[in-house]
Amino acid sequence: MPILTTPEVRIHFRDEGTGVPLLLLHAFPLSGDMFDAQVSALREQARFLVPDHRGFGKSSLGAGPATMEALARDALALLDHLGIASAVVGGVSMGGYSALALLRADPGRVRGLVLADTQVSADDEAGRAAREELAQAVLARGMEVLVERQLPRLLAPGAPAAARARVEAMIRANLPAGAAAALRGMALRSDGTDILARFGGPLLVLVGAEDAVTPRARARTMADLVPGSELVEIPGAGHLANLEAPGPFNAALGRYLARWNGP
Repeated sequence: MPILTTPEVRIHFRDEGTGVPLLLLHAFPLSGDMFDAQVSALREQARFLVPDHRGFGKSSLGAGPATMEALARDALALLDHLGIASAVVGGVSMGGYSALALLRADPGRVRGLVLADTQVSADDEAGRAAREELAQAVLARGMEVLVERQLPRLLAPGAPAAARARVEAMIRANLPAGAAAALRGMALRSDGTDILARFGGPLLVLVGAEDAVTPRARARTMADLVPGSELVEIPGAGHLANLEAPGPFNAALGRYLARWNGP
């Protein structure tokens, strides 16, 4: 079990496959296991670097809110630990927020960017208040709160039963303190429009056609910021398109990775 120990936290990660380094950052409130289908299908095209964010999976929780800047520091520390100068960086939902924070912190480390079911905008006052209320509820009642409130929003109504069961199991496997720290960290994130607009690409944006959390219009906003970007809508999928529809998601990601693996 590979573990990176930093002055702040212990980060569990996977390092599998061959090809261009691909750092994948997971969604809230899951773990790096959400990318199993991508690792299995595309391990001949990419070297997958998949950490569990601090407070999730097998990673420890640092002090205070798990800000997107802190998650970015952890990811950059992983690249340093593995001696990787630059990587394609991808993120789903909260992982997209942390990918943008990494891009802001050290743009030279990002040779390509994959943003899935996420957005560039920051929370408004109502959104921050809602995250704090949810954080307090999770600390009081446990992860059952997130199963009740988040699971119906994360997946499309017609999501496969196996995907629903897998997402629920990942939620339940995490600790309330980690979920609360991440909720508070997401509430503190800054708007990423400026840094994404300065990114030279290539950018791949993916969105579930039935994503009710960050719908297609928000994906289009991100794609429009980067000339030459590609926007792919995944039919029948909700907010976790890579889990709900791994076939079309992997096909789009594989085409994107081919630019680094061609003759």
